[in-house]
Amino acid sequence: MAANTQDYTKMMSEMMASFPVDMSSFQDGFKSYAAYGEKMSKVALDAAEKSTDISTKWTKETIAKMNNIATVRNEPADYGKAMSDFASSQAEMTAETMAAFAEVAKKVQMETVEIMMSAGKDMSEDMNAAAKKASTEMTATAQKATNEAASTARNAASSKN
Repeated sequence: MAANTQDYTKMMSEMMASFPVDMSSFQDGFKSYAAYGEKMSKVALDAAEKSTDISTKWTKETIAKMNNIATVRNEPADYGKAMSDFASSQAEMTAETMAAFAEVAKKVQMETVEIMMSAGKDMSEDMNAAAKKASTEMTATAQKATNEAASTARNAASSKN
C-alpha cells in the first residue's frame, strides 16, 4: 500500500492562480478619473478665460476714462468735475465688474457640483459592478477549488480501499 500524500502547495497555488484579477476595472477607473480631471480642467480654464476678459475690459475702460482726466482744462473747477465724473463712473464700472466676476464664480460652482455629483454616481456604479463581478468570479473559483479538493479526497480514500 503506497501512501498518497496531498500536495497542498500545488493545490493552493492552483487555487490562487485561478482567482481572477480583472485589470479592466482598473482601466475603467483610470478612464473615469481622467474624464473627471478633463471636465474640471475645462471648467477652471473657461473661468480663467472669462475672468481675464472681464479684467481686460475693466482695464481698457479705466484707461479710456483716465484720458479725460489728463486733458487740460481752462478752469480749475473743471478738474474737480472731471475727477468727480471719473470716480462716479469708476464706482459704476466696479459694481458691474464685480457682478460679472460673481456670475463666473456662480457658474463655476454650479458646474463643479454637477461634475462631482455625476462622478460620484459613476464611481458608485463602477464599484458596484466591479464588486458584483468579483464576487461572482470568486464564488465560482471557490466552488471549483472545493470540488477539486473533494474529488482529490475521494480519490485518496478510494485508493486506500
